[in-house]
Amino acid sequence: MSGKKYRVQTSCPQCGCSAVSHLSKEEIQEKFGDVPNVEMECGECMMKYTAAMEDACPEWDKECKS
Repeated sequence: MSGKKYRVQTSCPQCGCSAVSHLSKEEIQEKFGDVPNVEMECGECMMKYTAAMEDACPEWDKECKS
């Protein structure tokens, strides 16, 4: 498992609550796979929404997709 952590940050389109996770390459691949959009759920209002991976974690999108 790699030691580098990537910051994944999104904001709920309904209530504006933001979520930040720090995940390794392996954790991101396991949780989201290699897709352009990720499914998220707001911890505050419980709305399910889609976020573009390139916006949620630009560094991941550039370095780790292979």
